[in-house]
Amino acid sequence: MVQSAPAEHTADAIAPTMTDSRNTHGLWPYLALAAGIICIAWSAIFVRWTDMPGPASAFYRMLIPAVVLLPTFFFDRGANRINLQTLLIIAVGGLFFSFDLALYNTSILLTSAANATVLGNNTPVVVGLLAWLLFRKRPSMAFWLGLVLAFAGSLVIVWGDLLRHVKFGSGDAMALGAAACFAVYLMATEKVRATTSTLAFLRLAIISSTLALLFINLSLGISLAIPHRHSWAALLALGLISQLGGYLALTYALGHLPATITSVTLLIQVPLTAVLAAVLLAEPLAASQILGGALVLLGVGLANRRSRPAEEANATLCEAAEHE
Repeated sequence: MVQSAPAEHTADAIAPTMTDSRNTHGLWPYLALAAGIICIAWSAIFVRWTDMPGPASAFYRMLIPAVVLLPTFFFDRGANRINLQTLLIIAVGGLFFSFDLALYNTSILLTSAANATVLGNNTPVVVGLLAWLLFRKRPSMAFWLGLVLAFAGSLVIVWGDLLRHVKFGSGDAMALGAAACFAVYLMATEKVRATTSTLAFLRLAIISSTLALLFINLSLGISLAIPHRHSWAALLALGLISQLGGYLALTYALGHLPATITSVTLLIQVPLTAVLAAVLLAEPLAASQILGGALVLLGVGLANRRSRPAEEANATLCEAAEHE
């Protein structure tokens, strides 16, 4: 059994975070979440432009920000000591995120970008169930109603694509598997963000994901050679914009908002990716996709009906710590 930090040290670590959370303007976590969603919505486009196997592009997606973030370790070594239990949780989160990326990047190559995105965003269902089963935090009726609307809108967006895929393909299955893996990553992030800074968490999670993806590629015999010059540009954009920029903003938002709310809001990726795919990948945007996007936004607005999300997030984390 992993030895946890002394109670007084844990309390000291949580207190500054909760104070900072209350002092932070209520709009900033939502702005960070919106910025993260925009950056992440581009990932399907960048993956297509790499012209590489899914796990290989996923490896570079993590390697590039890992190289960028590694030097920051020397600037905050004494700022926040992380115990072994937290390190293990971050490592598990990073491992499941590597599975998420390998599956999702491959699904994009086997089905349409919009289809992979909507199926990959089944994460809120898994997050809601995990929060209920593990932390006894059953989501409210507003959350479930908002989830139904958002997911219904997502299905409307790709209805035509689903009709063309009469047989449930391997790309669809991989996208669903990616959604389950990403849910575990979100829960691990919310679990440790009360006692871990955004930069420290992101740095450790990215490094663990990079090592896991390296092992995945080597074990599967996938070449890591970069084929073209434009592949370099796509990989840099994937690593710096979709990963580093997107998840830096997302990790910050998770420090102030519950994972259930964050995961539902991430469904906005679906209409954004559909629009980008229509313009850049010649995947036509139909009226049904526009209608579906409106349903997604309506569902997200309903699911975000919370009075004090920052304090709700901290309360969830504290209750989880008490159950250990």
